[in-house]
Amino acid sequence: MTAIHDIADLRSRVGQEVGSSDWLEIAQDRINAFAEATGDHQWIHVDAERAKTETPFGSTIAHGFLTLSLISSLMRDAVAIEGLRMAINYGLNRVRFISPVPSGSRIRAIVALATVTDVEQAVQATWNVTVERDGAERPVMVAEWLVRYYPA
Repeated sequence: MTAIHDIADLRSRVGQEVGSSDWLEIAQDRINAFAEATGDHQWIHVDAERAKTETPFGSTIAHGFLTLSLISSLMRDAVAIEGLRMAINYGLNRVRFISPVPSGSRIRAIVALATVTDVEQAVQATWNVTVERDGAERPVMVAEWLVRYYPA
């Protein structure tokens, strides 16, 4: 994990790859729980037998939005920013789901800091997040994520 000591330290890392998370297994029970939470029970996510025979993936796959929802957790595993009162997820500029995450796969996030700009009583960081799957050639997702950091 990369420790960032304060906003000045954060600013000094613009243009750099800042860190990477540990690998996280995406088990079928997590996919099923996400389907329950969101009401998205599309068979490619929850019907293992059908997915095995009717998809090119050979198994169920995680929802793209499940992968997206994990970026804040993966980020906390990759980078710790000290000296904050709070951090707020401000949104996304761009997200692409590039390749599937089969059930049982392991993913991790690589985070690079694109910009830091001053906003009302805070700074806004633009993070380039690449989520990769263990053993895959292509990333599973890329996102441009905006986070606002409020100093203590």
